[in-house]
Amino acid sequence: MVQSRGEQPRAIARSIIAARETVRPCALCGFFTTAEICDICADNTRAADQLCVVEQPTDILPLEKTSAFRGRYHSLGGRISPLDHVGPEDLRISELVKRVQSEGFTEVILALAADVEGEATTNYIVELLKPFTVTITRIAHGLPAGGGLESADELTLYQALSGRTKL
Repeated sequence: MVQSRGEQPRAIARSIIAARETVRPCALCGFFTTAEICDICADNTRAADQLCVVEQPTDILPLEKTSAFRGRYHSLGGRISPLDHVGPEDLRISELVKRVQSEGFTEVILALAADVEGEATTNYIVELLKPFTVTITRIAHGLPAGGGLESADELTLYQALSGRTKL
């Protein structure tokens, strides 16, 4: 940047400022948008009965790249972490419950991290959603495709064994 000549550094700076001033969270899911509702939530061709819950808006991008999920999303804005002073009230969990209550989802897919905070958040959400007639699932955890047993830690191996499927 220091060695750049001409307008390039200023153009980059203007782009950053413009993004900061115009990009905001979607009113429904929390993803990035310049409108009230993001393109994903506005897309009527998506499955309206499936909701995938993620920790951060940036977690939606890799899921979208797979094209494996064509439902709706909900970003929590983090995960429960008492050591970092993040409780359920600091996240978009109440908004999640309202959506499940009002939007008629048949399945809520939890795509949260497989660590202590992710598990705590998952368990908290499962308890809150028990009164609703909705199937609650979670993404699979375990060995990555192409990964070997020798490089896997104990938790990953435990999850891979616990989540095995019948062939």
